[in-house]
Amino acid sequence: MTAFTVALVLVVAAAGLLRWWRPAWYWLAFGVTLAALRVLVRYRSVMDACGLTVPPARWRLSLARATNRPIPEPRPPRIRRLRPTRTGLVLRLKLRPGQDVFDIAAASDRLRHSFSMFGVTSREVRSGVVEVRMTGYDVLKRVQMPAETETRAMRVPVALREDGSVHYRDYRAIPHALTLGATESGKSVYQRNLVAGLAPLDVALVGIDCKQGVELFPLARRFSALADSPDTAAELLDALVARMADVYRLIRTQQRITVDVPDAEIAADIWDLPDELRPTPVVVLVDEVAELALYATKEEERRRDRIITALVRLAQLGRAAGIYLEICGQRFGSELGKGITMLRAQLTGRTAHRLNDETSANMAFGDIAPDAVLAAIQIPAELRGLAIAGDASGGWHRIRAPHTSLRQAVNLCNRYADRTPDLPELAPFRPTTGTATELVPSAKASPATA
Repeated sequence: MTAFTVALVLVVAAAGLLRWWRPAWYWLAFGVTLAALRVLVRYRSVMDACGLTVPPARWRLSLARATNRPIPEPRPPRIRRLRPTRTGLVLRLKLRPGQDVFDIAAASDRLRHSFSMFGVTSREVRSGVVEVRMTGYDVLKRVQMPAETETRAMRVPVALREDGSVHYRDYRAIPHALTLGATESGKSVYQRNLVAGLAPLDVALVGIDCKQGVELFPLARRFSALADSPDTAAELLDALVARMADVYRLIRTQQRITVDVPDAEIAADIWDLPDELRPTPVVVLVDEVAELALYATKEEERRRDRIITALVRLAQLGRAAGIYLEICGQRFGSELGKGITMLRAQLTGRTAHRLNDETSANMAFGDIAPDAVLAAIQIPAELRGLAIAGDASGGWHRIRAPHTSLRQAVNLCNRYADRTPDLPELAPFRPTTGTATELVPSAKASPATA
């Protein structure tokens, strides 16, 4: 009996240590079994307490009265599947007649407390079927991406959602996106994860970094074109607009609109073209959009209008030509001048890290998900990398990108430097790569400057 007691104490101590030090290990070792039992045992009573049951059918009541049997109890949604995951449980429910998916969503917080889970979210799989995802611990506190993720053309994993699923940046579904974040909010780390995910793909990366290139120029070996000033950015954007026109001319010549050609073979964008004719897709990363929109003189104002006009054209017409925009900035508001709200309307994807003002949050989510505005401005300063991600569908999620250092991103870009395509239109803007000291100056001052 003494040995059993000692073993039990050691198991309990190990479970407590794992829960504090490695919550993911604790969940896989102990938590998932306890949580599944808790859900199955409490399910009927919890659903009844949350108002997620329906009265029995009339024929059941009539049959019970006719046979002198007890009145049937109210029926909760039927469990179709209970699947454990590395971060929680996935419960698939079949709704009863009269129930709605919004009933489950409204009761998410009560279900979280009743089942003793960290978080509960729900989504409709199809008519009458709802998937409830429950997380057993705070997956955003220490982000660990799964070892295997779904790979697809122009679709890269960049962060982890609060329900434990992977957040992907899918350029085929959401061509253009806006990413906002104050200083030290984790926006640069999110951008590095994006570049790291795109580096192994057959895609051309184009960067505009008006902070003298301190963010993007260390990654220059994987970039087909880089601009470090507004003047160079204006010329680079004009070259992209010219490339877009050339791609459209190519698509026009390859459309093959004849009577005997099936509809599926008629080309309308670059992805409908044969592999040997398809132009290389281009992802344009703008590190600080406000630097492109600010001006102090008449000449700078004309340059600013030229830049914003080119960005709006690329946002409106670039998708079919395989040109995708990633607009990043600390501040994004109507005070940046004319054309900004027009540009925002074309940026379907929205990601907001910690923001210092409500106006930027409204510019990010006010037109697609008003309830995400409050969540964006309530992100605590100590949780760097935490962000709110949404799109034009109105849905939004809390996400957090895994920490990727600049050195890790540089090494990854150097590894896939051979995948950097040479685009003739962008050849004048191809960065010159040299030694590491040329790209990243040494922190030690020379004797002459000390």
